[in-house]
Amino acid sequence: MAIPNISSNKRSTEIVFFDLETNVPSKPGQKFWVLEFGAMIVCSRNLVELENYCTLIRPGDLSVVGLKSGRTDGIRRKAVADAPSFEQVAEKIFSILDGRIWVGYNIQRFNCVRIKAAFAEIGRPAPVPVGIIDSLGVLSEKFGKRAGNMKMASLAAYFGLGEQKHRSLDDVRMNLEVLKHCATVLFLESSLPDLSIGNCQGTSSITTRSRSQVQHLLSSPIDKWKNNPASSITTRSSRGKFPCKEETSRKSPPLTSAVGYQRAVPYARQSLGKVTEGVRNLLCKAQNKPLNTLLKHSSTLFR
Repeated sequence: MAIPNISSNKRSTEIVFFDLETNVPSKPGQKFWVLEFGAMIVCSRNLVELENYCTLIRPGDLSVVGLKSGRTDGIRRKAVADAPSFEQVAEKIFSILDGRIWVGYNIQRFNCVRIKAAFAEIGRPAPVPVGIIDSLGVLSEKFGKRAGNMKMASLAAYFGLGEQKHRSLDDVRMNLEVLKHCATVLFLESSLPDLSIGNCQGTSSITTRSRSQVQHLLSSPIDKWKNNPASSITTRSSRGKFPCKEETSRKSPPLTSAVGYQRAVPYARQSLGKVTEGVRNLLCKAQNKPLNTLLKHSSTLFR
């Protein structure tokens, strides 16, 4: 009977976010060189960081790295001149990546290809993942282009996470935070189907069921209310009173009898036109104001 490898099973449930910084080939035939490797191992159950590793890497050809970088925190030739070669850090990189779930931004088309090529360059077998999650693909499918485009810098700015530094470990952590924020938004949208989350500017961009009803009332002709009051209020009873419908809002008081709670209408039949006109004016003024402001002043309509 084979004894299960507990260590191997544990690794297969761990996620490793990783990122590479490379040179950008500027001449025909010029190759990619890995200049920096950064990784963060997290627990798949709670996304707690378990371990991280980051190292600069000296390329075989130093001339591919500029003396100055076009990016604020970019890698310069001086920074990698004394760094270890890829062969010197290959064993550590292999131990971090092999047998784990790989996650990264655009890793299928770039990072995975560069890692495999770098190991082939030194004649060693490349690490093998148990699964790959490309966050670019996931975000494109699930979140869409709400940030304008799918660049990591745009997504980070959209959620107020700061500027992308284009350094491996910093970008790895930013990738995880972007995924958390996107997942939260998608979770809220799926849990609250009546809530439309867009580019929030104050409260005017959030549309709830109550606001939709208010907008419907404002778009309806006032004459419709005057000519057909029964559409929103029950007709007068034989005793000259308006029986009100039972309130079912979250703030309704508890029922004290089998009949249910009922509230008397605080105005007379003949003043309905005047009241509805006041309601309409109040709603028009309060369109861009918080709901609590509307509630605060609503009582003046019925004095």
